[in-house]
Amino acid sequence: MGIIGGAPKSCKTWLALELAVAVASGQPCLGRFAVPRPGPALVFAAEDAPHQVKCRLQSLAQARNADFAALDVRLIVENSLRLDLQRLRLTLARHRPRFLVLDPYVRLQNSDENDARQVSAILSALRDLSRTFQVAVALVHHARKNAAQLPGQALRGSGDFWAWGDSNLYVARKQDGLLLTVEHRSAPSPAPLSLHLVSSARDQDLVRLEVRQTLSPDEPHPALARNRKDQTALPQRILSHLAQTGPSRHRDLRRALQ
Repeated sequence: MGIIGGAPKSCKTWLALELAVAVASGQPCLGRFAVPRPGPALVFAAEDAPHQVKCRLQSLAQARNADFAALDVRLIVENSLRLDLQRLRLTLARHRPRFLVLDPYVRLQNSDENDARQVSAILSALRDLSRTFQVAVALVHHARKNAAQLPGQALRGSGDFWAWGDSNLYVARKQDGLLLTVEHRSAPSPAPLSLHLVSSARDQDLVRLEVRQTLSPDEPHPALARNRKDQTALPQRILSHLAQTGPSRHRDLRRALQ
């Protein structure tokens, strides 16, 4: 179970679809995270028209060298699912996906997201479906606009959302890109990632998420520490340093180039 959380327009859906393409194709997620057990993905994307979702999936598949025609990603085409659990159970039984995306939570139900009892009942039902059908569930949920000390605290509504996820992904828009923070229940959290939504030089309609940089947990996001000119020059600075010193450890590069 996992939450993909963030403020509006922070590319939560792009990240959810990136995960779906990776699971369905077996290609590494974001170009670097291996998929040990690929399989069908089932997506409910309530805030985008089906043709828009298809275009995004096609773009992401091409970016990951996956065969879009053979990509086993299936769409739930409902304007508002309102979490008919019986219909969802039948759908999972029929399609047996490895991965289920529900995007966003607010379109799944009519209950008050601030009511802990109602939220807990829905999330418990989703966990039961996950265990019954052995399917990973990613629930896309909005974060509040005001900042919080921890990303999970910024999730809108009941605190049950934060507690529910086994692995949560939080996306925050920064001045010069996106910051992806990962949180696990039973494993150490990896270093945050700097993401950018980029288009292909050959075809501007082909858009994808790319990892630009891995940050140490105590390192400020580069958008806050450097200006655009410095970031543009960084690849050349790295190459120049390696040419002078030879192979270097990651931490030594960070220390030398600040």
